[in-house]
Amino acid sequence: MATHKSAEKKIRQIKVRTERNRQHMSRMRTFVKRVEMAIKDGKKEEAQAAFREAESVIAKTAQKGVIPAQRASRKTSRLAAAIKKLA
Repeated sequence: MATHKSAEKKIRQIKVRTERNRQHMSRMRTFVKRVEMAIKDGKKEEAQAAFREAESVIAKTAQKGVIPAQRASRKTSRLAAAIKKLA
């Protein structure tokens, strides 16, 4: 357990950041799932609409440093490719 004031403060900060990061990740996963479900059902228009929203959420998650930029880019690219295949 922390014995210094600075260590106690750091523990508090970590808890807050962890919770905030968890919320961002959960939000991102939800939007990605919407796109994946639309792709699975073969609904191209619905998938494209969901992708536009998901792309924004993925980019914001990366911008805040919750996920690496390369991972965000890869997720976006793979979703776009899957939607393109639906044609």
